[in-house]
Amino acid sequence: MGAMSSPPFGGSNEMPAVFPDWSPYQDLDSAARAYLRDPEVALDALFGVLRGASVLCFTLERFVNEVNGVWQEVVICDGSRLVLWHGEDVAPGDGPVGSMTSSLRVVPLSTVTEVGCRRRLTRTSTGQARVDSIDVYLLLSSIDDAVPPPGMDEGEGRSALRHDALRFGKTLDDGGPGQIARLEEFSRVVASLVGRPTL
Repeated sequence: MGAMSSPPFGGSNEMPAVFPDWSPYQDLDSAARAYLRDPEVALDALFGVLRGASVLCFTLERFVNEVNGVWQEVVICDGSRLVLWHGEDVAPGDGPVGSMTSSLRVVPLSTVTEVGCRRRLTRTSTGQARVDSIDVYLLLSSIDDAVPPPGMDEGEGRSALRHDALRFGKTLDDGGPGQIARLEEFSRVVASLVGRPTL
């Protein structure tokens, strides 16, 4: 990662490309404090919605965007909803230096129509299969609100409509084996709840 044009919250122009591993932490509070840059902002927003509901599973993401700075995400399943928080540094010129956005989204599990999990396996020298990346998607019944291209009539536009989807991925380089396993566990818990009556 090269130097960024505006310093992130820490004030330094260099950000590590690899963040601390959150996967050993089974509880959301500890994992968020180990991994996120702004855990208080995230936890305050999330617990304001959870209101005592238990967290069945979660996954975390964080990366440095060359334009905006740090991008952070937490996704929680409490048995009846997905609660998503994401924080993102504001691009230079879009606000005072050091500004960030904090966004919250709640998706009822009843709107998840499909859960997909694709693992890429490699063989070690001993012939054992090892997962080196995982991609998870949750297809939602809501429609992606992207505007159809200009010049497309209503009939064509309807066929081009796409369902909204949530996508998550981890690799050995981005997250490591622990986070790959935790994302797979997240997908299995959500998949086990989809299509069942909610509590």
